[in-house]
Amino acid sequence: MLRLKLLMPLLFIGMACLAQTEKPAYNAALAQKLGADQYGMKKYVMAFLKEGPTKIADAKAGQELQMAHLRNIMKLAAEGKLVLAGPFMDDQPIRGIFIFNVESIEEAQKLTATDPAIKAGTLVMELHPWYGSAALMQVVPIHNTLEKKSVAD
Repeated sequence: MLRLKLLMPLLFIGMACLAQTEKPAYNAALAQKLGADQYGMKKYVMAFLKEGPTKIADAKAGQELQMAHLRNIMKLAAEGKLVLAGPFMDDQPIRGIFIFNVESIEEAQKLTATDPAIKAGTLVMELHPWYGSAALMQVVPIHNTLEKKSVAD
């Protein structure tokens, strides 16, 4: 009974803290800068990177191709065309994802064609129009402040 008496005030304090959480103020300038609609969302194109038909047997050549692929990712991110990229961490045919900051599949296909792994046939991309938070546009600048060493080095 004593435990219950001690626990009840903590429970009420916790609920009061949650109840007082306010929605942050709308930032019209930031919404416009990021291309957000009235819901804070925008159009993107999502790419699923899948195993391609080409297999690289030579380990050194495979590593060089991977580094060229990573450098291309960094270039597209620096240009503002790629807002999110990363590999899946299991050994499955879908190897990773890209989220392109473009309006159409055609634009994403042009960017996809610049990837050395796509050119070599070790990866293929499946592209889909996607609607997500415009806040994703902040991922690369924030990531750059957290990155001690580049994956492309």
